[in-house]
Amino acid sequence: MDHLADVKKHARKAVNEAAFAGMAKSYALVMGKPDTRFVACADAAELERVRENFLKKKLGLKSADLDATIKAICEHMKDDKTKSRLTFYYLLAEHYGKLDLFVKK
Repeated sequence: MDHLADVKKHARKAVNEAAFAGMAKSYALVMGKPDTRFVACADAAELERVRENFLKKKLGLKSADLDATIKAICEHMKDDKTKSRLTFYYLLAEHYGKLDLFVKK
């Protein structure tokens, strides 16, 4: 799978390729495993993990709209049966203006 092309397909604006590269490096191990490579939007426990581990722990967010944003990303990607975790995370980080966390300085 060409992850950069997938992000470009779903991103609402030009892709921050430096942030994408940092994200791809950070999540290389996760993306290498078949059981963690994709986000299952129909699985409530999976969406809770995205909220707790990525949005709260990694991005440091605490806002009340986290679940609504996750659902919006699920809806945005609904035509893809396999929702790449890297694309999903990129879209969330983009939404919250947190892509700079993944740019190596």
